[in-house]
Amino acid sequence: MPELAALTQAAVGLLEQLIATPSFSREEAATAALVFDFLTTRGALPQRQGNNVWAIAPGYVPTQPTVLLNSHHDTVKPGAAWTYPPFEATWEGDKLTGLGSNDAGASAVSLLATFLYLKDRPRAYNLICAITAEEEVSGANGISKLLPELGPIALGIVGEPTQMQLAIAEKGLLVLDCVARGKTGHAARDEGENALYKALDDIAWLRNNQLPRVSPMLGPVKTTATQISAGQQHNVVPDECRFVVDVRTNELYTNAEVVEILQQNLRSEITPRSLRLNSSRIAADHPIVQRGRALGKQTYGSPTLSDQALMPFATVKIGPGDSARSHTPDEFILRSEIISGVRDYVALLTDLVI
Repeated sequence: MPELAALTQAAVGLLEQLIATPSFSREEAATAALVFDFLTTRGALPQRQGNNVWAIAPGYVPTQPTVLLNSHHDTVKPGAAWTYPPFEATWEGDKLTGLGSNDAGASAVSLLATFLYLKDRPRAYNLICAITAEEEVSGANGISKLLPELGPIALGIVGEPTQMQLAIAEKGLLVLDCVARGKTGHAARDEGENALYKALDDIAWLRNNQLPRVSPMLGPVKTTATQISAGQQHNVVPDECRFVVDVRTNELYTNAEVVEILQQNLRSEITPRSLRLNSSRIAADHPIVQRGRALGKQTYGSPTLSDQALMPFATVKIGPGDSARSHTPDEFILRSEIISGVRDYVALLTDLVI
C-alpha cells in the first residue's frame, strides 16, 4: 500500500517536529498548531478547541456509530538524568530518541496516518480523530472538555504505548487527602490523644485489608499511603496528622464506592481530590476485541492511567511503543514500531462493524 507507506513516513516527520517543540501539559499551543497544519495540508478539515485538535472524516451519518481515534500531544518534563537532548529528534538506525517519542507521540502520529488513510474510504461507521491536551495531568481542558463537541461515541481507540497489544481494562485513580485528629498533650506525660497513632492505625488497616472484589483483568483495588505529616515540636503530642493515599481502583468498583467503604472503616477524615478517574473496561466479545484477537493481539488489564478514564463509552488502549519507557530518561521509539502500528490500526478498523 504505497499511500499508507507515504502517510507513515509523513507521520514520522511530524513526530520529529513534535519532539523538537516543547509541549508540557497546559503549554501545548505550538504542537497543537503542528497537528492542525499536518491535517490541513493533507486534505482534512481540522477544528481546534484550545489545544485540542480534531477532524471528522467526510460522509458523517448521524444514524451510524462513531469511532474516535484519540491520543495526546502533551508531555511530562524531562528529568536531569537525560543523556540525549530531550527536544531533539535523535536517530540511531531504527531508534528515535526524544521527549514524547514513546508517550505518546508515536501513537498520536500513527493514529493521524490511520485517519488520513481511512477518511475517504467506505466505512460502516463515522470516524473522528482527536489529538488532545493535558492527558499527563488529567486536566479539565483536554479530552473531557472536547467530548461534548463530538456527539455520541460508540467506540474509542486510545493511543498509548502498549506494544500494540489490546488493553481492554484499565485501573482508575483516587487520591485521598486524609486527616486524623487528636488532642495535644505533653510528650513526657500520659496525656493528649496522639493523632499520629490514629493515622498509623488507619494506614495499617489499608496495608492489611483488601476490598473483596478482585478483577480477573486488573486484580484487587490497590491502596498505598504515599505522604504523611504531623507535629510541630518533639515534646508535644500532635493533635493533627495529615496523610495521602493513592488508590488504584478496578472496574468492579466505582471511585465513589471505594471512598464510601474506606470512610466506613477508617477513623480519619477522607477527602477525595476527584472522583472522575474511574476504571474502565470493554466486553471481551466486543467486535474490536474479537478483531484484535483474530490479528494475534493479546488482551490484558493495564495498571497505568490514561484518558480512557474520562471516556464514558467502550474503549480499548493500544499503540506502538512500550509503557516501561514512558517518563524515563532517553525515552525512545522505533521506526519499525510506528510502521507496524499504523498497519495494525488500519487492519483493526478496515471493514469493522460495531
